[in-house]
Amino acid sequence: MIKLSKAVNNENSVWDTTNPNPCSWKGVICSTNNRFITHVSLSKLGLSTSDFLTDLCQIDSLQSLDLSMNSLSSIPNGFISECGKINGLKMLNFSQNKLSGFLPTFNGFSGLESLDLSVNTFGGNIDLQLDGLIRLKNLNLSLNFFNGFVPTHLGKSMVLEELQLSKNRFVGQIPAELFSYQNLTLIDLSSNNISGFVPNYFEKLSKLESLLLSANNISGEIPENLSNIETLARLAANQNKITGTIPRRISQFVKHLDLSYNNLTGSIPTDLLSSPNLQSVDLSYNSLEGPIPTNISVSLFRLRLGSNLLNGSIPAATIGKLVKLMYLELDNNSLSGEIPKELGSCVELALLNLAQNDFTGSMPKELSNLRQLQVMKLQSNRLIGEIPDQFSQLQNLSILNISQNSLTGSIPSGISNLQKLVNFNLQNNKLNGSIPELIGSLNLLIELQLGKNCLSGQIPMMPPKLQIALNLSSNCFEGPIPETLAGLYALEVLDLSNNKFSGKIPLFLTKMRSLTRLLLSNNQLSGNLPQFMAYVLVDTSGNKDLINSTTYNTSPKKRISVTVAILIAVTSVVLVIGITGAIVLIVSRRFYRVNDENLHSEEQLSLPQVINGHLLTTNSIHRSNIDFTTAMKAVSNPTNIILKSRFSTYYKAVMPCGRDYYVKKLNWDDKIFQLGSHERFGKELEVLGRLNNSNVMVPLAYVLTVDSAYLFYEYAQKGTLFDALHGNLGKVLDWTSRYSIAIGIAQGLAFLHGCNSGSVLLLDLSARSIFLKSLKEPQIGDIELFEVIDPSKSTGSLSTVAGSVGYIPPEYAYTMRVTLPGNVYSFGVLLLELLTGKPAVSEGTELAKWVLSNSIHRETWDQILDPNVSKTSNWVRSQMLSVLKVALGCVSVSPEARPKMKNVLNMLLNAK
Repeated sequence: MIKLSKAVNNENSVWDTTNPNPCSWKGVICSTNNRFITHVSLSKLGLSTSDFLTDLCQIDSLQSLDLSMNSLSSIPNGFISECGKINGLKMLNFSQNKLSGFLPTFNGFSGLESLDLSVNTFGGNIDLQLDGLIRLKNLNLSLNFFNGFVPTHLGKSMVLEELQLSKNRFVGQIPAELFSYQNLTLIDLSSNNISGFVPNYFEKLSKLESLLLSANNISGEIPENLSNIETLARLAANQNKITGTIPRRISQFVKHLDLSYNNLTGSIPTDLLSSPNLQSVDLSYNSLEGPIPTNISVSLFRLRLGSNLLNGSIPAATIGKLVKLMYLELDNNSLSGEIPKELGSCVELALLNLAQNDFTGSMPKELSNLRQLQVMKLQSNRLIGEIPDQFSQLQNLSILNISQNSLTGSIPSGISNLQKLVNFNLQNNKLNGSIPELIGSLNLLIELQLGKNCLSGQIPMMPPKLQIALNLSSNCFEGPIPETLAGLYALEVLDLSNNKFSGKIPLFLTKMRSLTRLLLSNNQLSGNLPQFMAYVLVDTSGNKDLINSTTYNTSPKKRISVTVAILIAVTSVVLVIGITGAIVLIVSRRFYRVNDENLHSEEQLSLPQVINGHLLTTNSIHRSNIDFTTAMKAVSNPTNIILKSRFSTYYKAVMPCGRDYYVKKLNWDDKIFQLGSHERFGKELEVLGRLNNSNVMVPLAYVLTVDSAYLFYEYAQKGTLFDALHGNLGKVLDWTSRYSIAIGIAQGLAFLHGCNSGSVLLLDLSARSIFLKSLKEPQIGDIELFEVIDPSKSTGSLSTVAGSVGYIPPEYAYTMRVTLPGNVYSFGVLLLELLTGKPAVSEGTELAKWVLSNSIHRETWDQILDPNVSKTSNWVRSQMLSVLKVALGCVSVSPEARPKMKNVLNMLLNAK
C-alpha cells in the first residue's frame, strides 16, 4: 500500500502515509477486524495516469474497486491479467473516465458481479469479451460508442440481472437470445439505433421490473402480453415509430408508463389510468383521439397527454381527487368546456399546462389554491372574463402565460405579490386600464409581454432585470416615451410599436447597452432619430414626422446621396462603419442599423493594459498576421464594435498586413465568469484551440488584461446567420445556401458533441452565434462560453446563462442545466429559421412553439415553409418538408425525445 500510495499521491495528495494504518486512509475500507482491505474508492480525484492500476491487484482481499469520475484513458493489460486472479473481487467501477478503444476481454474475474464502464468513449463490437464473467449480475456500458448488434454473450451462467446499454450505436433488432437471461430485472436499450418490432418474448422474463426502449427506431405495435409481467413497474418506449392502439390492461402493474413521441392512434383505453399503482403516464405527441378516461388513479403524480387529438372536457369529478398530482399537461389538443374549478383541489400541482385547446368560460378562482404552482399556461384558448384577484396568492409562480384569449378588465394590482415570476405573458387579450404601479417590484422578471391589448395611462417603473423582452405594442399608450423605461440595461428587445407615442425619441434609449431590437413603428414620433450602436436593429416606420437621419438640416440632394449609399450597401452586403457626414442604413424589412460613429467620439477608451498575450494557432499565416498592439487599439475605439451580446462584445480589428480579424471581449469582472486564474483560463483555451473542424470557430489567440479577456478569431465576411437570414439577404438566400448552412452547423455541432476529450456544450447557440465565411460556409461561435461561465453565480435571471430567447429549451426552466439535448433544441430552432425565414421570436411568440402548434396535421406543413423558397420547385419543397420533419424532432418538448446530433446530421444528409 505504501508503494501504491506514492503512485496515487504523485497526482493527487489523497492518502496520508504518515499514518501507517491504511484502513484509516480516505476511501479505504477494511474487514471488521481491520486485517484485510476490502474496498478501495479513488473516485473524483482527477487521476489521469493508469500506471498504478496494476499495483491495486496486489490487494488480494479486494472486493470492491471504484475508479469512477477521473480522467483515466486506458486499462493496462496487466490490470486485467492480475486483478482477474482476485476471486473475491465483486465490484469494478470505471465509469465517467476517458477510456477509449475496444472493450478488453475480461478473462478470470470469477467472482465479479458488477461491472460499470459507462460514460467513456469505448467503441467497436461486443462479442465474447464478457462471456467469461460467470457471476456477472450488473453490467453498465451506457454512454459509449459501441456499435454492431446488441450483445448476447454476457456471462455463461446467465445470472445477469441488470443490463444497461443506453446511448450507444447498437443496431439491428432486439435479439431473441436476450430472453435466455431469466433473472433480468432491468433492460435499458434506450438511445440507440435499434429497429424492428418489440418481441413477444418479454413475457418470459417474469422478474423484469424496468424495460427502457426509448429513442430508437422500433416500429410495429405494442405486444399485449407485456401486461402479463406482474413485476414490470416501468415501461418506456417513447420516441420510436410504434403504431397501432394502446393495448388494454397494459398499465395494470406498471407505475411509470411513457409511450410519448410515437404514432399511436385510437382512443386511450378506459382502464389505462385507473391502476392503483400508477404514478406517471406520458402519452404526449401521438395521434390519440377521443375523451380523457374518467377513471384516474389517485396515486398519479404526472399526467402528460399533450399534442394529441383528444376532445371532450376534463373529467371534473375525477380530477379533483388527484391530490398527489404535480404535473398536468393537456396542451395542444381539442379539449373544450370550462376549466373545472375542481382543479383547485390538486394542491400539489407544480405545473399546469392547458394551452392551445378550446376551453371557454372564465378562469376559476379556485386555481388560487394551488400554492405550489410554478408554471401556469392557459394561452391560446377562448377564455373570457377577468383575471381573478386571487391569483396574487400563487406566490411560487415563475411562468404565467394566459395570452391569446379574450380576457377583459384590468391587470390585478396583486400581481406584484408574485415575487418569483420570471415570465409574464398577457398579450393578445382585451385588457384595459393601466399597468399596475408596483409591477417594477418583480425583481426576477425577465420577460413581460403585454402587447395587443387596450392598455393606457402612465407606464410605471419596470422590473430592473427585464432581459428577454418588454412588449407594450398595439395598445393605447400616448404622450412621450416615459423616463420610467430608463435603466433597463439588461433588456434586449423593446417593442413600443402601434401606440400613440409622440415627441422625440429619448436619448436614454441609446444607453441601454444590451438592446438589440427597438420597435417604434406606427406611432406619432417626431424629430431626429438618435444614433444607436451599430448592432441595434431599429424600426421607426410609420412615424411620418420622424427624420431618419443623424445629421440636421439634410437637404434633398443629400437625401438622394444617402439613398444611393443604402442601395450600394444592400447590393454589396457590406456593413459600412464610419462614413462621416452620412448615415448608411442597411435595410431589413423596414429595419435600420444606425451608424454610431459620433456617439462615442468624445469617449475614446484608453488602451487596455496587456498582462499576457498568447498565440494558440499553429497556422503560420495567422501567427504572423496577429498583432496584439494593433488589436488593443481597435478595441479601444467603440466604432469598431460590430456585434454585442450579454456575454461578450465583438470588434473588428484590421491587422498591419491588411487582414481583418474578430477580437471578442469577455467581461472578466462580471461575476458569472468563473475565470479563477489566468493559468486556468489559458488551459481551457489551449484545449479549444486544438479543435479542428471547418464548421467550428476556434480561438486563434488570446490577450488577458486586468479586467477583461480578449479572444481572436478569423473574420467572417458575411457576418452572422441572423444578419444574412433576417437582414437584406433574407429574400435572396436560396434553398441550396440554406441547406448547406444547416448541414454545416450540424457537422460542427456533431463534432463538438462527440469530441474525444469530452463533449463541448454550447451555452448560447443562436443565429447570432453562427458566423458565415460565405453563404454556404457556417461556423459555430462562442464555443468557450460554457467553459468560462459559472451558472451558480447567475443573478437569478432565467436566461442569464441559458442562451438567447427563443432558443432556450423548455426544460431549462426546471433543470437550470445546459445539456446536449438542450443544444439539439437550439439547433432545431435554427433549422426552423432557415425553413420559415422567420426569426426565433416574433411579436412575443417563439418560433418553435408556433411551428409545433401548426404542424399537428401533415397537410398544413406547406404553410410553415418560407413561400419565397419552397415554391421555386417541387424538389426544393420536398427536401424542405423532409428537413422540417428533422427540425420537429429537434424541438420536441421532452429532452429524451430529441435525437442526438450525429443522428440529426445523418437525417439531414439523407433528406430528399
